[in-house]
Amino acid sequence: MVIEDLQLTFSESALEQFANELKKSTEFQHVRVGVKGGGCSGLTYVLNLDRPTEDDIHFQKGNISFIIDKKHVMYLNGMHINYGSGLNDRGFEFINPNAKNTCGCGTSFSI
Repeated sequence: MVIEDLQLTFSESALEQFANELKKSTEFQHVRVGVKGGGCSGLTYVLNLDRPTEDDIHFQKGNISFIIDKKHVMYLNGMHINYGSGLNDRGFEFINPNAKNTCGCGTSFSI
């Protein structure tokens, strides 16, 4: 399934990091972006390499194939993902306009 109006953006550094991880994998060819219950604010972001299922939405950014469970779109639409490589900001950063509250670590949020 493809959704034309899905608004999910990535910094160049995030796309580079995803590409590096995909190069290391012989098993997976897609990056999954999603959420799961947990964390201090109720929901936690999920980023991993995975295989698509029939419940997934597929989209491309550059040469990277992404998948999202269609039930997660309402939580992620409009989000921007960055990757920081500095000493104090190493890792993925999620900028989500849908989040009403976020925790201090930036990986947990509530709607």
